[in-house]
Amino acid sequence: MSGDGVSAAEVDPKPPSEHLPLRPLWLCRVCGQPWPCGRAKLALLTSYQGSRLNLLLYLAGCLHEAIDDLHRLNPSTTGDVRKLFDRFLGWPVRHRRHPSTAESQEAEET
Repeated sequence: MSGDGVSAAEVDPKPPSEHLPLRPLWLCRVCGQPWPCGRAKLALLTSYQGSRLNLLLYLAGCLHEAIDDLHRLNPSTTGDVRKLFDRFLGWPVRHRRHPSTAESQEAEET
């Protein structure tokens, strides 16, 4: 804890960095699940909080690299690109924050 009674984690929240992709397989280095795994998604949401566009741009770059890597590994089993798209870019859209009441009221007034 710091002198003001606040823990360091509350002052400087850092997402866990251990759930990173293992390339060229694009599996989580820790749990072995397809990346981004659940913990990686939570870490990314925390890291890009308030900047959904930057999160989507980052994940789009990862998707591009994953398609290339997986195709190089085995062109016949790269898989359905739609599934990869959903794996990398579908979840942030599904996990969109609901606008606050103030934002909803402003939208109704305009």
